[in-house]
Amino acid sequence: MTGETTPPVGLRALAPHLRSHWPTLALVAVLSMLGAAASLVQPLLTRDLLDAIGASESVGGLVALLAVLVLAAAGINAVRDFLLQRTAEGVVLGTRRRLAHHLLRLPIAEYDARRTGDLLSRVGADTTLLRAVVTSGLFDIAAGAVMVVGAIGAMALLDPLLLGVTLLALTLGMGIAITASRRVRALSRATQARIGEMTSTVERAISAARTIRAARAEGREADLVVASAEGAYAAGLRVARLQALISPVATTATQGAFLAVLGVGGARVAAGDITVGDLVAFILFLFFLVMPLGQAIGAYTQLQTGLGALERIEEVLRIPAEEHGAGRAEAAAGRNDPVSGRTAVEFEGVGFAYPAADGPVLGDVSFTVPYGTRTALVGPSGAGKSTLLALVERFYETTAGTIRVDGRDVREQSRDALRSRLGYVEQEAPVLAGTIRENLLLAAPETDDARLLAVLESVNLTGIVTRAGAGLDAQVGEGGVLLSGGERQRLAIARALLTDAPILLMDEPTSNLDARNEAALRRAIDAAAETRTLLVVAHRLSTVVESDQIVVMESGRVVATGRHEELVDSSPLYRELAAHQLLVPEAEPSVGSGVGGRGGSGADLADAPHHSAP
Repeated sequence: MTGETTPPVGLRALAPHLRSHWPTLALVAVLSMLGAAASLVQPLLTRDLLDAIGASESVGGLVALLAVLVLAAAGINAVRDFLLQRTAEGVVLGTRRRLAHHLLRLPIAEYDARRTGDLLSRVGADTTLLRAVVTSGLFDIAAGAVMVVGAIGAMALLDPLLLGVTLLALTLGMGIAITASRRVRALSRATQARIGEMTSTVERAISAARTIRAARAEGREADLVVASAEGAYAAGLRVARLQALISPVATTATQGAFLAVLGVGGARVAAGDITVGDLVAFILFLFFLVMPLGQAIGAYTQLQTGLGALERIEEVLRIPAEEHGAGRAEAAAGRNDPVSGRTAVEFEGVGFAYPAADGPVLGDVSFTVPYGTRTALVGPSGAGKSTLLALVERFYETTAGTIRVDGRDVREQSRDALRSRLGYVEQEAPVLAGTIRENLLLAAPETDDARLLAVLESVNLTGIVTRAGAGLDAQVGEGGVLLSGGERQRLAIARALLTDAPILLMDEPTSNLDARNEAALRRAIDAAAETRTLLVVAHRLSTVVESDQIVVMESGRVVATGRHEELVDSSPLYRELAAHQLLVPEAEPSVGSGVGGRGGSGADLADAPHHSAP
């Protein structure tokens, strides 16, 4: 959950992200060694060149060899850097691929607990920082280490005293820089978290742009975005201040070492202890020492920044995903064949509480849905009707009791196998950005155009195909914004009707429809009901009246079950809901329990059109 603290990750956590790139990384390591060797030989050749010039000897061969080594080192490093950049892009791509697959398989409860923008930030901004870990992190440190060790060894051979002076000057400054770099990881993680918060705030504002405009709240929402951006800015400044300290400290140490070598080395040349060639070679080795050492410190800082981002990535990857593989006892029957003698769906003593809720949402819910029937769930808002459908889909697991589909506990079936038998229409009827075709093919990717058009006609949606001129490839906009609310709902229902699922779960399927479209949709549902089992959260009385079974719920419990005529006589709550719709004009609400008096919850049927009593 969002409140949990993720333990710090080390370099070992990078291994899964680098696993497929080991051959390339091994080649990069070899090239780094060769490049370092070609560079380290150059000061020695320079010394020999100066000595040869001083002795008036021929230097043509030394100059040519030195030029070849310079060019070879440059070429090797260019190839190495390209391979590193390509590998880094591959690491980012692979990590994003893992995150994408994992994020879409997280338990639904995780989406309830986390902000969408923060998850988006982990896929985008956090994974981008892994690029620097590879390009200027790990291998800059490794290559720098080779150069540093080689340079120190050569400097020790040239003049141990000058080496001691060099290391003394470098140790203090580099020690301060390395100590400061260790703080970068925690600050970087905090910065990335702030960026995630800012992304969440922006995503919230953009997704509700129309509501914000209508409420004239642009200024207030912009202030919230700016406030989150300022938080990210402040966090970034803390990292910048620390990095600004590291660079001058390292530079000062380098300059101090260079001046010390010039002073002491000049004195030793004057005393005849070393030659000018030795001093020049030593100074060149000093550059080969301090340059990679400075790069290594910068790379260490980048590595800490990347590891801070990796902690946020690993936090998500460590969340157990939904298990989609085989259940403990897969169905032997065909996917679309109802099992003779069994009910389609059965609830037995079902209880459930959301993780963050104060109390249970459902308690001891028991009823059955026979094959080939239509069952309607009715009751006040908050009675738990939509939750029941979510439990059948295994978006959540029951905290008590058992749900059976085809006579078997849903927990003993894989989610893939279970959901292949279920068509599901959500209450909000979400539409994905893209085309009509893409939305329809979401659950039935092999469907041909003829069937797509037929199902659109069945829900009275042919108009959206013809009006734009693009046919099935007409765009629906972000979240279906180019469609009306009723069109989005009918498109979601058409998507469910395209599946071969023998059981349809529908959450208020006609709530946003006018009378004409409701009639068309009712005909489509009636046709579907001839070959399928329907479990419907009912919003319109027409759906309720025509149901084979009506389950009345209140406060998470089943209070009555039966057909319409039976419940009007036997259930005060159902009679109250019906009276509110003028379904039974002569019925009177029970004393003190009008529609507004049941905890202020209202009724699911409150917005339906009036009907006459049958």
